[in-house]
Amino acid sequence: MNEILFLVEEAIEGGFNAKAIGESIFTQADTLDELNLNIANAIQCHFDNEVPGFVLKFVNRLWS
Repeated sequence: MNEILFLVEEAIEGGFNAKAIGESIFTQADTLDELNLNIANAIQCHFDNEVPGFVLKFVNRLWS
């Protein structure tokens, strides 16, 4: 099974940024809940609504 890793960081201007590692997928949002939805939408858009099976993992620098 494939993995899509996302690096999630707080944005300087507020909110959060998420960038996929190894894929050209980037999104941002004001809240983490909104970010999760935006990530799902960005993945669908990136794969033209034909999303292969994968495991979504977050690499998080917010709490480390």
